Amino acid sequence: MPRVAITRQDFLQDRQGRTFADVLNDPEQPLDDVLSFFNDEARQRRMEESEIHHDRPPLAGVVRELEAQPSVDEFLSSKHPRRTKRLRQAVGVVARMIMERLGWKKTGKKGSLGVRAKIVQGKSTPGAYHNTGGLAFWFLRAERYEHPDRTSYPSVRARARQIKSPTARQSSAGRRSKGPRPDGRFPPKDQR
Repeated sequence: MPRVAITRQDFLQDRQGRTFADVLNDPEQPLDDVLSFFNDEARQRRMEESEIHHDRPPLAGVVRELEAQPSVDEFLSSKHPRRTKRLRQAVGVVARMIMERLGWKKTGKKGSLGVRAKIVQGKSTPGAYHNTGGLAFWFLRAERYEHPDRTSYPSVRARARQIKSPTARQSSAGRRSKGPRPDGRFPPKDQR
């Protein structure tokens, strides 16, 4: 039993979902498979864990499994890029709806899911818009979220700033540090 279930009706009533009626009404689009995929408790848990423990967008927690779904992979690899873009955007809407119903809020920032292959702008060859590196093959970026009731773990950047702060550099009990000064130079040997 999923913690949150998104139906076709829920999708159509959503402020963004209603703008994807073309995706919902296109029988070739695998949106029903996408909705079924996301209506799974374990996947929803992995989406939250991706944000909490891995400092990545929620979609990063399930994107490989989503892309491995036969109907999704077939559609993304064989249809015109404009149609595949609409499906990928609709997936983002479904992910947002789930995260918001789980109590999360958008940060307004995007997280990377892949590195796009170099292609000529406007190319319409099916399957041309894919990644050459990163976590996902078809998805490039995804929304980041924060939970108002959960404190997130500090990022590596924030922790590094903390270590470099003047209070962190002071050695305990007034002892002099044997390491380099803040300017990167070592103190004279008689002061070590």
